[in-house]
Amino acid sequence: MQTTYTVLERLGGGGQAEVFRGTAESIKGFKKAVAIKRVLPNLTANPQFVAMFLDEARLSLFLQHANVVQVFDISKAADGTYFLVMEFVDGCDLKALMAHHTETNTRDVALAIHIVVEVCKGLHYAHTLDHPHTGEPLGIVHRDVSPPNIMMSKNGEVKVVDFGLAKADSQAEITDEGVVKGKFSYLSPEATLGLEVDSRADVFALGIITWELLTGSRLFSADTPHRTVELVRQARVPSITALNPNVDAELDAVVRKALTQDREDRFQSAADFGDALSQYLFANRLKVTSRNVAAAVREAKVARTRAADPRQTLIQALIADEVNKMTSLVADEIGSRPLDHLTTSEELIDTKDWAADLLDDT
Repeated sequence: MQTTYTVLERLGGGGQAEVFRGTAESIKGFKKAVAIKRVLPNLTANPQFVAMFLDEARLSLFLQHANVVQVFDISKAADGTYFLVMEFVDGCDLKALMAHHTETNTRDVALAIHIVVEVCKGLHYAHTLDHPHTGEPLGIVHRDVSPPNIMMSKNGEVKVVDFGLAKADSQAEITDEGVVKGKFSYLSPEATLGLEVDSRADVFALGIITWELLTGSRLFSADTPHRTVELVRQARVPSITALNPNVDAELDAVVRKALTQDREDRFQSAADFGDALSQYLFANRLKVTSRNVAAAVREAKVARTRAADPRQTLIQALIADEVNKMTSLVADEIGSRPLDHLTTSEELIDTKDWAADLLDDT
């Protein structure tokens, strides 16, 4: 069945990709809101990245969990550009919420714990997912658990995004010293040493996020990437209680365990970390639900809208218009087509049989 993707607006971009809000429309006129992530050409120009990206992306098609952003399609345009078509989360990412809380000097301990517990659920699901045919563990590790990769919806949902892209990117780009490029502040100590990482690296990264949510400060951040990496390697964690008196020694100890330098002494799973945090909420009679997340997301979005520069709003509108008109599928021999008319039957790889192929391969 033919599917047409229509780009509505550019939502943002980073070192790996740029994201657009769009719609997926079937031949029968059924429309669904989607997020279209365009992987940047500097990555797809690397054959090693492409091979690993496709392997990891195929695995991401198996991920179906309330706390994980679902991938619907992995597509390739005629010019070699790769697109991920994903579930659209109407809300904001954790980076935006943290920025708003910093501006307003907000430190909601219960809300922070609840968000992290929800992330733990998504991570543990992915970490423990078995191959549907062989029953063997798939061994999925996110490798880039960071605030921009945690989405929250206006309905209070918390979802992890970008399983699959992080590993390929980290393996494709290595510095001369052997340090993986990426979000240095959220690496694990073992990753900075070039060791093979497992699910406990994601636990460490989530521990960093928890520490930052509770303190309003960055944990591992220096003026150069190499100095930041050295801070991560040393894993010296200041007391949260000293920075936020509302955090007691018990909660400080839970977060500190997630941030243990030696992964053998760390929480051995995201579920263990989440259970410890949930137990703290229960023991201290802290009530927090998705309604609290929804309220925080709405507040952050309203504040961001009010602070928007009208000139920047106009510029964004012009950019969105150019995106709809630009020719990203450079193929003179077949004619140029704009990004807003990508179809799985013509310019994109049809991935509907990828899951079946993956089963056959094993």
